[in-house]
Amino acid sequence: MRTLQQHLASISDYAAKNIPQELRDVMHKRTEDLSATGQAQKATTVGDTAPSFELPDSTGTLVRSQDLLAKGPLVLTFFRGHW
Repeated sequence: MRTLQQHLASISDYAAKNIPQELRDVMHKRTEDLSATGQAQKATTVGDTAPSFELPDSTGTLVRSQDLLAKGPLVLTFFRGHW
């Protein structure tokens, strides 16, 4: 089984071989810009309690974290995209 670092290295190798340099430059610049905002230091980490929230699900129905937590553990996944 590969470690996370090995998996990330293989993704980086693939990107270097298959994504045009101009696009990689834009991606790196955007990552630097985001890093410079300091938001990563404000993010929750393992063991932190997330604040309660209400968000639309994939069908547009509002879902409350409190309702989901009442059913059991809650896992959040964030997708970065511009769609």
